[in-house]
Formats: sequence, structure tokens, C-alpha cells
Amino acid sequence: MTTARDHRSVWQRLDRLLAKARPHRVPLSLLIDAAVVALCWNATYLFRLGFERWISARPSYDGWVLLGVVALYLAALSAWRMPQSLWRFSGFGEVKRLTLACAAAGLAAAAIVMGLELRKVPRAVLALHPIVTLMGLTLVRIVYRMVYEHARSRISGSGADARRAIVMGAGAAGRMLLAGIHEQGWTVLGLLDDDPAKRRTRIGSVRVLGPLEAIRDKAVRGAATHVVVALPSATPDERRRALDLAGSTGLPVLTVPTVDELREGKSRIERLRDIEPDDLLGRAPVQLDEAGIGETLRGKAVLITGAGGSIGSELCRQVLRYGPARLVLLEQSEFNLYSIEQELSQSHPQVELVRLIGDVKDLAALRAAFAAWRPQVVFHAAAYKHVPLMEDHNAWAALRNNTLGTWNAALASAEVAVERFVLISTDKAVNPTNVMGASKRAAELALSTLVPLHPQTRFMAVRFGNVLGSSGSVIPKFKEQIARGGPVTVTHPDIIRYFMTIPEAARLVLQAAAIGESGQVLVLDMGKPVRIVDLARDLIRMAGHTTDEIAIVYSGLRPGEKLYEELLSDAETTIATPFERLRIARLAPQQGSMAELLALAARAQPLPGDDEVRAALARALPEFRSPAPAS
Repeated sequence: MTTARDHRSVWQRLDRLLAKARPHRVPLSLLIDAAVVALCWNATYLFRLGFERWISARPSYDGWVLLGVVALYLAALSAWRMPQSLWRFSGFGEVKRLTLACAAAGLAAAAIVMGLELRKVPRAVLALHPIVTLMGLTLVRIVYRMVYEHARSRISGSGADARRAIVMGAGAAGRMLLAGIHEQGWTVLGLLDDDPAKRRTRIGSVRVLGPLEAIRDKAVRGAATHVVVALPSATPDERRRALDLAGSTGLPVLTVPTVDELREGKSRIERLRDIEPDDLLGRAPVQLDEAGIGETLRGKAVLITGAGGSIGSELCRQVLRYGPARLVLLEQSEFNLYSIEQELSQSHPQVELVRLIGDVKDLAALRAAFAAWRPQVVFHAAAYKHVPLMEDHNAWAALRNNTLGTWNAALASAEVAVERFVLISTDKAVNPTNVMGASKRAAELALSTLVPLHPQTRFMAVRFGNVLGSSGSVIPKFKEQIARGGPVTVTHPDIIRYFMTIPEAARLVLQAAAIGESGQVLVLDMGKPVRIVDLARDLIRMAGHTTDEIAIVYSGLRPGEKLYEELLSDAETTIATPFERLRIARLAPQQGSMAELLALAARAQPLPGDDEVRAALARALPEFRSPAPAS
């Protein structure tokens, strides 16, 4: 008994056959049109002479006349670019061009036959043949479109859901992808690879059509609805080149999981995903001292503040790779703490997890927690980091959480003789122009005041730029705006930022814990900065749109926002480390006093206003420049 699934399988095979034929649609279209012209020539004879005489009454030279007529019609169809048209989109415009082509070819054929005095060719045949041919050519295209749309509807229930891909990469990842992607309803039209040995070969039933550059050719793309980049082991530069080529097609671009995701079992090769900003970074990650980090963390009690945040949660994942004896998760948000605890309990059930709801502004609670669990290494990731949000009406909250919270966590660490305390800082702390950056700079300096008082604990900070995909970053906002159809808002056409991935940021923090000494700030050389508007354009292209479809709108710089960020101020000097692109900055002598600032942060009544907080920050931090008005 034939089932619905069997019917669907038949239509899938037909759809796949039609899709694979589309890269050759020009010669196939000419061949089919030639057959239709010849068939209509014979049909016209049949109509004119009847069954008894439609063959016997023809002149001996009729075969040569037919060849000439076919050639004329193919020339006319080519002149009106009919072979290049897509039959599945045939409509009134297509019929209009067919009418012009048939009329031109019919007139030319009649003129030539009459001019050569080939009197045995019936004049009625010359007159009727263009009309019959127009009907035949139109009917063929309509039937094709009907079959195509019916196949799509039977496969997916909706023609809009059909998914056809060109896969860039015919290596091991491409082969594994083909093994599983068909089961998800995908049709792979072809593969592309730069390896000359793979050209014109087949993997399974899918042909390698050419090099990666061939994706620019419309004939190669054919009826593809997506481009899949399957190059997980390529270098960042090679991967970025492939993404740029894929993005130039105007089709949505998907990719396979990275090598790290596959190695760690986070995903499978056939689980395609959208292009993420770190795919576009095109920069090799810093290679760090895995053995040294392992020696620092293995068998130790580790505490992470802000453990449920974007940086804190990744720190938890990275720390667990090195086998700590205990991991204490300190988090203010109940939901964030629950989410990260559930993930870590499943991935590392052998490690003791301590879940603490806590606030770094509460020194008494911190002291109790530190005394109870006796951490040996502390990573302080709890912070408010959204610049515009902290600038208006929340300056005191930023000062309390970022500066006083750091002081409290560091003091509690010193009192239980923590071996290493690492503060997660930011490039916005350099020559700060906003409250958030100034509060983080003050946190660095508050930390430095504890260095001579508690020599048993190493206090250090790590400073990096924007983290791709972290909470509050611009990237999730861009993706939401693209999903809504735009516009995408960028503050300024010339604004630039340094970017790094969340795993890179977490590894840098771990490296700081391994090699840092008290009073040091470790800084990553983050390479070339990225123009935010270029990143927005890339994300729009990878979603299969153009900036004509999804506009980019400039909203103007917000108060305290810089056109560019710095990782080191002019007054600081750096020294190299054994690790490429990782340097150590020693803070310049500080003229301001931290005591007043900490007292203001701890004050309960009256609550300080934004202006009072900014004035106190300016007295403690001479480099702090008041925010300029938005432009």
C-alpha cells in the first residue's frame, strides 16, 4: 500500500532531479525549445493537410526547411534571452517576450522561404506555425512551473519552505554534512572546493562544481536558497574569505559548528547555524599556557562572582576544564545562577558546585561566604557594564557595584588569604569619558591600594575590549533589528571597536591568574579595530539581505561614548610576556584619593546624584573627562 511518505519521497527525488539540472538550464532550455518548434511544425502540417497527406504531400526539401526554421527560432529566443529565464517563475512577462520572439522568427522564416521560391511549403503552415509554436513554448513553461510548485508543496506543505544549498567545502566536514543534512529536508545542489583534485568528482551523488570562487556564478548557484560554509578546520583568514564570497551571493548563509564545538560535543556537524559575529572576526585566537593555567587551578577551590553573566559563565566552563576541587558560583540573579548551575551539573557532575545568591555590595555576606568556602582563586566578573544605562540616573549604582563591589570582594579575599584575585576590567577604563569606564578604572586603582597591605594575595586585573555576543553588547541588538526587517541603528559611521570572542576573553582571564603579579594589569593586543558599521553590513549580508532592504540608520554618539577605545593610556608602560600579543601594564602613580570615592559609594543617606558621583570620580581620577553632549 502506497503511503504519504512514499509519495513525498517520489516528489523529493523529482525536485532533486530538477534542481540538479538547473545549472545546465541554458542548453537544456534550447534543446527543449528546439523540440517544441519541430513538433509544432509537424502539428501545423497535420492541421493543414490532414492525416492522409500530412507526410506524403510534403516537399522533399522540407527537412532542410525545418532545420532552418528551428535555427531561426533558437536565434530569436536567444536574442530575447529566453534560455536564461527561470521557468519556475514564468509569468506574463515571459509570455510577452515569447510572443515577440515567435513573431520575429515566423516573419523571418516566411520571408526566407518565399524569397527562395520554395513554393511547395504551404503558406498556411508559414502563417500558423508561429502561433502554434507560441502556444507550445508557453504550455511547456506553465507545465514545468505547475510540477515544480506541486513538488515543493508536497515535500514541505508550503513552497516557501523548500531548502536547497550549495555547500562550500568538500573535505571531511562536507562529507559528514551530506550524510545527515538530507534527512532534515535539505537538497544539496553541489559542492565547491579549492582543491584541484576534487574538481568534477562526486561525493555520494553530489558533484563538486568548482572552486569556492565559483559561488559568484549564478549558473553554479542555480536554484539554491542557501549557502552553507562547511570549513570548520580552515584558518580564520580562509574562513573569512569563504564567508565574504558566500555573502556576495545575496542568499542567506549558514555554517557548520566549529572544531571546538565538535570536539567538546556541543553540537553535531549536520546542525547548521546562522553566522555569528565571531565567525566574522577573522583573527586567530591567542595561544596561552595551558599547563601553567592547569597548575594554577587544578585541585583548587575557585570562586567566581557574577557567575551567571556572559563572561562569568564562560569562566565557569573554562575553569572546569582544569579540574578544580570546588567551584563556588556567586550570582545576584536567581535565574542566571539556576541556568549556569544546571548546565555545569550536567557537563561536570564530578566537580562540587556551590551555588550562592549574593551581592558584592554586601561586605558582611561576602566575608561570611569566603570564610565558609575558603576559595584559593577568585575571579571577579560581577559588574554593570552598559555605558548609556549607567550614564543617566544610575551613576551611583555603577560606582557601588563596580568600584565598591570590587573593593569588597578583594578585601574579603585578602582576609582569608586567597592566593590570586583577578579583576575583569575593560578598555573603557582607559582615559574614561563615561561613568561606567570611570567606575572600572577606580576599581583597578582600589585594587592596587590593597597590594602593599596584603602581600599574601596577588591582586591583578585583565583588560580587554568588546566581547562579541555578551549581554548588553551591540551584536544581539543588530540581530534582533535584522530579524524585524530593520532598520539597524549605528551611532556613528566612523565608530570603531576592538572585539574578541567570549572564550578568548575567558582564556585571557585564566592566563592572568597564572602569570600575573600583584598590581599588574594584563592587556591583550587585539589586532585591528573593527568599524561597527562594517560589522552591521556583514550581518545583514549573511542574513541574505542588502542594505537597500534593511537600512542602516545613524543615531548619533551617546553621552560619554568614544569614537574609538584604548587599551593603554599614554601614562602607562607595557612589558612583553612569553605569550604572543599578551602584555603587562603597570599602572602609573595615582594622584587622587580612593578613600573619598569608596566612602561615597558606601553612603546610604542622602543618596548621591549623578553630578555628585561624577565630581567625586573626577577628583579621584584626573584622567576622567566629563561626557560630551550626544551628537
